[in-house]
Amino acid sequence: MKFEKVDENKIKITLSIRDLEEKDINLHDFMSNSLESQELFLDMLEEAERRVGFDTTNCKVKIETLAMTDESFVLTITKTNINILKKYSSTSRGKVKPIVRRKIPNTQVANLVYKFNSFDDYCLFINFLVHSKIKSIYKIANNICLYLYKGSYFLAIINLNAKYSNLQKFFNVITEFGSYVVNPDLFINKLKEYGIECIKNNAFKRSLTYFSKD
Repeated sequence: MKFEKVDENKIKITLSIRDLEEKDINLHDFMSNSLESQELFLDMLEEAERRVGFDTTNCKVKIETLAMTDESFVLTITKTNINILKKYSSTSRGKVKPIVRRKIPNTQVANLVYKFNSFDDYCLFINFLVHSKIKSIYKIANNICLYLYKGSYFLAIINLNAKYSNLQKFFNVITEFGSYVVNPDLFINKLKEYGIECIKNNAFKRSLTYFSKD
């Protein structure tokens, strides 16, 4: 993890997939607004103060995340409304918890793979989508396929549409039912060679029609 202080009100933090694994956080828990990702950001702010003297006491912060092609991430953290809470500092105990505003990462990742332990788990996910507020889920990628491989089911999302408006909602939902597979490009090749293609073309469209429960 690398810390770079741009000025008194802004820093950049670069972290890798390995950094996330060491914190026991998968990629899309990190990208979504999960409790684990919020705790990670707070830990990083404390470390930023120790390493480069970036103090966020009595400040709100804005955090923007950019995914790079080498599977690293650059976080730009900017202090906003500096000293807005200064009048409370005399009675404050410790730090004021920062309010974190984040953008969907401008990810360069083209493909994603999620593992479901059983077909029932996949159907539960599809059933949840039916009753959720996530619209036009089939527009999330150019191609979505479901494979059977070594007794588990894998959803391959190929050519991800980074402009899809419900991307963050999707990440929040799918991690409740399946787990993210690291190195998706390599794994998709393995699925194509050794797996059984159960649903091809647009698996979401077909699944929502045939496998969702009333």
